[in-house]
Amino acid sequence: MSRIGKQPVIIPAGVDVSINDKQVIVKGKNGELTQSIDSNIEIKIEENQVIVNRLEDSKESRAKHGLTRALINNMVIGVSEGYKIVQELVGVGYRATNQGQVLDLSLGHSHHIYFQIPIEVKVVTESVKGKAPVVILTSADKQLVGQVAAKIRSMRKPEPYKGKGVRFLGEVIRKKAGKTAAS
Repeated sequence: MSRIGKQPVIIPAGVDVSINDKQVIVKGKNGELTQSIDSNIEIKIEENQVIVNRLEDSKESRAKHGLTRALINNMVIGVSEGYKIVQELVGVGYRATNQGQVLDLSLGHSHHIYFQIPIEVKVVTESVKGKAPVVILTSADKQLVGQVAAKIRSMRKPEPYKGKGVRFLGEVIRKKAGKTAAS
C-alpha cells in the first residue's frame, strides 16, 4: 500500500469537494480546480476527508494511487491558501515590469522579453533601489504556477561564475572558481 496514498486528505472549512464521473472538482475562496481520475482509482468523501483507494493491485494502479492523493491534496491547499513563488533577477541592468498579464523582462539581451502570463496566475513585480528586482507569482494551481516560474527562469538561468540570472528567492547557486592569473 502506498504510504502517501493511504493518508486521507483533510478538507478545511470553506472548501467544497465533489466527484462527477471520474472528475474531482474542488471549490474554495481562491477559485475552482478540476482533475480527471484514472478508472483504477476509487475516491470517497467521508465527513471532512477524501479517501483514495485503488481497485486493483497492478503496477500502474499502485503508481497512480499516491499520485492521485497528492494531486487532490494540492488542489485543496491551492483553493484554500494558494501557492506563491518569488523569483529575483540578479545582474546589473536586469529589470522586470508588468502591464496586466504581460511581463516585460530586461535580462541582458539586446532586446526586451515580453512574456504572456496565463490568466489563472497573478503576477506582481517589485523594484527596490539597492536590491534585485523581484517577480511574485501567485495561483491556486500548483502545477501551473511552477511551470510559469520555470519558463521565466529558463530565459536566463543563473550562471555558475558570477551567479547572474533569474533565481528563486533563497536559492543557493554553487559558484565555480574562475581563471587564475599565470605566475
